[in-house]
Amino acid sequence: MNISGIAALAVGGESERLEFKETTGTRREAARTVCAFLNQQGGQVLFGVTPTGVMVGQQVSERTIEELSAELRQIDPPAFPTVERIPVEGDREVIAVSTDHGTSRPYTYHGAAYRRVGNTTVKMSAYEYEQMLMERMHKEHRWENQPADGWSVDDLDVAEIRNTVAEAVRIGRLDEPPSREPVDLLRGLGLLQDGVLLRAAAVLFGKEERLGFEMPQCKLRVARFRGIDKMEFLDNRQFHGNAFSLLSHAGRFLRDSLPIAARFEPDRIQRIDEPLYPPPATREALANALCHRDYTIHGGSIGVAIYADRLEVTSPGSLHFGMTPEDLFEPHESKPWNPLIAHTFYRRGIIEVWGGGTLKMVELVDEAGLPPLEIEDAGSWVAVRFRHGQFVPQQHAWDRPAGRQKAILALLEQAEDGMTRREIGAHLGPGVSDRQVRRALEELRDRGLIVSTDRGPLTRWMRRPGGAR
Repeated sequence: MNISGIAALAVGGESERLEFKETTGTRREAARTVCAFLNQQGGQVLFGVTPTGVMVGQQVSERTIEELSAELRQIDPPAFPTVERIPVEGDREVIAVSTDHGTSRPYTYHGAAYRRVGNTTVKMSAYEYEQMLMERMHKEHRWENQPADGWSVDDLDVAEIRNTVAEAVRIGRLDEPPSREPVDLLRGLGLLQDGVLLRAAAVLFGKEERLGFEMPQCKLRVARFRGIDKMEFLDNRQFHGNAFSLLSHAGRFLRDSLPIAARFEPDRIQRIDEPLYPPPATREALANALCHRDYTIHGGSIGVAIYADRLEVTSPGSLHFGMTPEDLFEPHESKPWNPLIAHTFYRRGIIEVWGGGTLKMVELVDEAGLPPLEIEDAGSWVAVRFRHGQFVPQQHAWDRPAGRQKAILALLEQAEDGMTRREIGAHLGPGVSDRQVRRALEELRDRGLIVSTDRGPLTRWMRRPGGAR
């Protein structure tokens, strides 16, 4: 780092990875920011630069550096940022403290964890801290690689174990095992350690009756709705079982429930009938949900929901290791939350390229001429959403005159100060015209159910006191 480099940084102003401090008198605040950098993508603190980016420098002695270093040593686990002194003018210098993202996150300073929000350092929430701590412990101590207490091979579907190994051998993802005994096969898959079955083995191969009692989170919920919300079910079921059986149930539900889309190709007379959403893409979404979900949420389950305009596959938990939905649409490193489960899926040929599942789905959806794939992380669940772009809205109750009047009365019941016609129309939605709203209001007024306060577009409508309900 030299003075020209400092000047280039200062021009851009403070950011998520850069902070200015005029003097080391604010070293405690700076240490909190370094802690935040370690918890995120790294960054630099520049002492001797004003908040507006002017390099003023400060006089720096050995004691200055010692006091700054002592403050940085309050960060836990120990971190070792780079501290540089850059001459500015005369006897004044800028001190640059730089760090990459930490490898032992979460980091704390005086017992509190911090993160950056734009150019501001804020305390990390308890939830964020716990999530980051879980990620740090993930390699050695995670739910799937813990012993399945009380489980034995008798509680597993041996036929499914043998099918998995046979398929892995056939496609070249596993060498021919010396023995076909279930214990040996499980050991070769990394699901049996020191003679003890791991929870991953139960998730992958457990029999339905025991899973339903001891691991209720091994559940699939499937539903089909008439419209674009959950107001009216056409089908609603749930299944308990191991990951392979749940994948099979979900696939069968989609085959039975999704409409067929017909298309024609140039130079072909015959019509091509295909499922509305490409099966390889929906299968990838289901496999990802089973591999990456959070199995510690005992009330959680994989969800498959078919709406009039979309298909949603949801899984409990959130994205981990700092991943965002946007990251999944770019080439990225695969970091499965349940690597033992994911690796078994890979060996069986259900998952193909590491880190390429979402990119594969994006490509398949694009080839099918569908709207772009959507991924949402809501914190407690992750959804993969397929849309088909051919939806014709279902008629709502308020598309009919009596339904509109009933909906307006319900709105005015909650509005103490009344509502304008425009406000009422906005609540009823774009399917109801201003003319329809005006007519409904006039009919309700004529029936003595509502009154208006004035005339014109600013007229406010409200329920008549003591009017019939």
